Amino acid sequence: MAYYNNRYRSKDRTSNEESIDDVVTKLLKAYGLTKNFDEYEAANSYKKIMGAPIVKYTESISLKNKRMTIRMTSSVIRAELSMGKSKIIKMINDDLGKVVVLDIVFI
Repeated sequence: MAYYNNRYRSKDRTSNEESIDDVVTKLLKAYGLTKNFDEYEAANSYKKIMGAPIVKYTESISLKNKRMTIRMTSSVIRAELSMGKSKIIKMINDDLGKVVVLDIVFI
């Protein structure tokens, strides 16, 4: 069996291996889905950073032109989060490893 595998194996085989991360990134760019993926990642990052107690008062999250709009159901939590906008923006961008959010608007 070993003889069979060695006999038909190509000697000129070149390695064109790429990491899965690189392949997925190229695929997203090719299909023009990077903005949608960034929006999805930013929303998940917000949910992870804020935790369940804050997320349960979050109605919707959207990202357009690097501005994240978050619709809250509690005016008290909205006011508290508005005071810490810059810290939340920094935490989201640090979690994603790139600048995706420049401004947050709480509605």
